[in-house]
Amino acid sequence: MSTKNTLKVLFSSILLSLLIYTAWASVQQPVLQWGGLTSGRDRYWTIATLMDAYFGFLTFYVWVFFKEARTSVRIAWFIAIMLLGNMAMSAYVLVQLLKLRPDQDASAILSTRNR
Repeated sequence: MSTKNTLKVLFSSILLSLLIYTAWASVQQPVLQWGGLTSGRDRYWTIATLMDAYFGFLTFYVWVFFKEARTSVRIAWFIAIMLLGNMAMSAYVLVQLLKLRPDQDASAILSTRNR
């Protein structure tokens, strides 16, 4: 399967999973009735929130996977992102910004692959 098709399948799956679970959670408990884990039914929105967060981490990791050429670096960042979330993601972006030459614009981190 081509990279383009793989990404289409991945992001279609993420979108479909979130839509289905969010609709199901809405039937179990309206989102405005979520009480911050004060009752057993609050677990539906807690799970929906965790799914959303981890799918966001996975989406960011797709970019990291593109940027990094070495398997060991890809694995290390995957573990860091899945364990530390936005802290690891912020650290990754900062590392990429620090690697830029003074004459490069910040936008160069988006499409330039690391060697």
